[in-house]
Formats: sequence, structure tokens, C-alpha cells
Amino acid sequence: MTTLKGKTLFITGASRGIGLAIALRAAKDGANIAIAAKTAEPHKHLPGTVYTAAEEIEKAGGKALPLVVDIRYEEQVQDAVAAAAEKFGGIDICINNASAISLTGTESTEMKRWDLMHSINARGTFLVSKTCIPHLKNAENPHVLMLSPPLDMRPRWFAPHVAYTMAKYGMSLCVLGMSEEFRNDGIAFNALWPRTAIATAAVEFALGGQEMVKGSRTVEILSDAAHIILTKPSRECTGNFFIDDTFLYANGVKDFEKYRVDPSRMLMPDFFVPENIPAPPGVSETIVTSMIG
Repeated sequence: MTTLKGKTLFITGASRGIGLAIALRAAKDGANIAIAAKTAEPHKHLPGTVYTAAEEIEKAGGKALPLVVDIRYEEQVQDAVAAAAEKFGGIDICINNASAISLTGTESTEMKRWDLMHSINARGTFLVSKTCIPHLKNAENPHVLMLSPPLDMRPRWFAPHVAYTMAKYGMSLCVLGMSEEFRNDGIAFNALWPRTAIATAAVEFALGGQEMVKGSRTVEILSDAAHIILTKPSRECTGNFFIDDTFLYANGVKDFEKYRVDPSRMLMPDFFVPENIPAPPGVSETIVTSMIG
């Protein structure tokens, strides 16, 4: 299968950024997209709402269902999943993209921030996946994809921001466990993570400003990788922790310059990329050696 035409995707955090990019790539095939996000009104810094995302998806060739939902709340998730399944006749794919970040040390992390990250990242991912699974069991080629990193347990990824790492790894632990739990049901559970910083509004306003954006890749590197994952046979592709460029290279993509925001800038590496997953040929020379932060 090389197309998502007619497939129904339930995507969290799809009002902007990476989630919207994955939605738009699927929409080009003629997919149905349930946009599950809490942004009903425009943010003062971050562009996009569930309604503007729906307009973009429709213009790209897909069908959209905007759903205002906070994935921290079980009833809201249950209602949103039920609405998507009723609207489109089922759910084929679940994308857990919604996430919260706070790069703070232990003493600087307020417990309300800890609670927020774990409620969205770990608990939200578990809840959305759990709620979609009964529908996925009836799908022809069901996939669940987490935007989360490989489980590299070296202290360097924990020491600077242990609360965030715990929360983000909670998403990846869902991949580790659920891929095996639902293997006989044919539901694929995989994770996708970028080697470099990705140019999103969140990166610009929350992490590093325009300088960070210039050293980033575009969201299309993740949407292209996600599309290939989601069109693979679910029984043959599960339990993987993919790094975007390595995965794309293995699937025939050789030009990575097209994903760079500013080709004159060195790319900034993302967190959590293990050393045993090397960059594709020619890519490593364009990435600075120190991790973000």
C-alpha cells in the first residue's frame, strides 16, 4: 500500500506544526483527518486552530473533522474518538503527536508543570491509544504512531531535565509494550523522532527563537517519514523507534538538503538520538556536534 486514500487518521495536536504537516500529507492522498486539539481560539504567539487546520486539510484534498479536545480528560477523548468513528465509519490510524515540554532541572520544575507534561505526554498517549484500539482492531491496516524518541537510557538525557525525559519516554514505553501486546491483532505501534531540531512555532517561541529555526529542518521531513511508515503492512512493521533521516534513507530518499530551513547554517541536533543510529551518508557533516541546550 502506497496511499492513505480513504483512510481515517485521528491525530492529536494537529492544529499546527508536525501534527498538521502529517495531516496535510495524508490529505493529499484523500484521507479523512480527525483533528484532536484544544486550540479553538488563536494563540497570541502560536498560529493555527482546529478550524484553520480543517480548512487547510480540505484544500489539500482530504476530509476534516475539527475536534476541540484536551487529551488529559478521559471523557473528552472518548467523545472525540466516538465522533471521528461515527463521522468516517471507523479509525484506521492513530497519531500521538500532542506533547508538553519544560527543559528544567529538578529543583526548578514546579509540580504543576510535571503534572502537565505527564498528563499530556505519557497519560494522554496511553489514553488516546487505548480509546482508539477497539476501532483499530476492525481496520484493514491499523497503525499507531508516537512522535517520541528511542529509549536511550544514558544519564546525559535525564540529568538536565529529568521531568521532561520521564514524560517523553512514557510515550515511547507505550510503543515498547503495546507493539507486543497487540501484535496478534495486527496493530502496528511505532515511534518517529527527528535527528535535528524541527522548525515549528513552538521551537521559535519556546526554545530558541529565529536562530534555532534557521538551524532546523522543516516539518516535511517528519510528514514524509510518517507517510511511509503508515503505508507499510502493519503486521510487518511494528515495535520500531525510527529516526527520520535514517528511515527515509533506507526507503530511497537521498536528498536531505530540501528539508533544511537555511542551507548555510549548521543543523542543530535534537535530544535523545542514540549514537548507534548514525546519520545517512553526507548528513553528519552538516550537524553540529553538541546537543541542544
